[in-house]
Amino acid sequence: MGVDVVTFGCRLNSFESEVIRREAEQAGLTDAIVINSCAVTNEAVAQARQSIRKLKRERPHARIVVTGCAAQTQSRMFAEMAEVDRVVGNDEKMRGDAWQATRAAFEAPFGIDASEKVAVADIMAVTEMAPHLLDGFEHGLPRVFVQVQNGCDHRCTFCIIPYGRGNSRSVPMGAVVDQVRALVERGHAEIVLTGVDLTSYGADLPGAPKLGQLTRQILRHVPELKRLRISSIDSIEADRDLLDVIADDPRLMPHLHLSLQSGDDMILKRMKRRHSRKDAIDFCAQVRRLRPDIALGADIIAGFPTESEAMFARSLDLVAECDLTFLHVFPYSKRPGTPAARMPQVDGGAIKERARRLRAAGEAALLRRLDAEVGAMREVLIESERQGRTEHFLPVAIERDVPGMVRAMTIRGHDGARLIASGR
Repeated sequence: MGVDVVTFGCRLNSFESEVIRREAEQAGLTDAIVINSCAVTNEAVAQARQSIRKLKRERPHARIVVTGCAAQTQSRMFAEMAEVDRVVGNDEKMRGDAWQATRAAFEAPFGIDASEKVAVADIMAVTEMAPHLLDGFEHGLPRVFVQVQNGCDHRCTFCIIPYGRGNSRSVPMGAVVDQVRALVERGHAEIVLTGVDLTSYGADLPGAPKLGQLTRQILRHVPELKRLRISSIDSIEADRDLLDVIADDPRLMPHLHLSLQSGDDMILKRMKRRHSRKDAIDFCAQVRRLRPDIALGADIIAGFPTESEAMFARSLDLVAECDLTFLHVFPYSKRPGTPAARMPQVDGGAIKERARRLRAAGEAALLRRLDAEVGAMREVLIESERQGRTEHFLPVAIERDVPGMVRAMTIRGHDGARLIASGR
């Protein structure tokens, strides 16, 4: 048997899981299960532990390797699990030599020494980032991700991720353009730029180029690219070039996901965010002036420490004031070692109830957008025989088609979750 990778957490982890699979298999690892963990919430860590136990029961002879953000921040906890054979750090997981060392440890005649079980280095010492080219068609994926940045220099009081990912580091622009060109030449219609703190791109590179400049270079030097998409950004760091590209180039998809986190100014200060409520509302209004049809999504945390009902109401109101279409709701999760963990906590029942209300607001917002799309002509990327995505990242139920193609389609209706379309 080969290498199976079980992924928890973000889209970046999903991309990295494909790199892990490739590197581990090329290193000759067999009959192994890799858990690519997430540290954003306590629930994500608990789910990884439960998955490890379940997989070991189902495949008792398979080797289990744990990596990812939770492995980086809580390596000893995973190493102490009897089911776990090795713990690999978040930087090491992307390198072939780490998987070669893992294979060698598994094949050692006297088994794995306790000192060899943990292969996790100091993530804060990592200062460079190597590009990794993946052809998504190998796994039936018409949309492919290009990782251009990793890590984060900011220290939001609720967030453990910098300690799992390290400080911000970027892939040089030329290497990114080369990656995109290679993927387009292989037939990919849509490329997604991804990173942990995408709008901090370039600060560590010579000349400190920004995300907008990178986007311009991609679109200028790869004219045959049909669709470029940007994953989650911090709106306060959006540069002038990025705004100009949003306004001027239809190949940049009209969809942004924003790291807003709260709609209350006091909570934003206690989170150590760098924007205010007004900043968020003004940015959303600005990009709508530049691209009137743009679809906006946001991350919002429910029940951050000290959040009152009135403070929460301002987050709830933000959904309408920013006209958000997609909402990613996080019930606050106390992460040991973060400043927020030492603040007065909100009752768990109140957190769940606020998260429920936010999700309901998000569902209503999505429904309004689906209603507004009926009758429109959209360019749909075919993801599978029966589903595609519009430029605005709205899911579309389609008649049988060829994955990877982009089709002009008329939106005939929706089923409450997906648009329903037919060919022109």
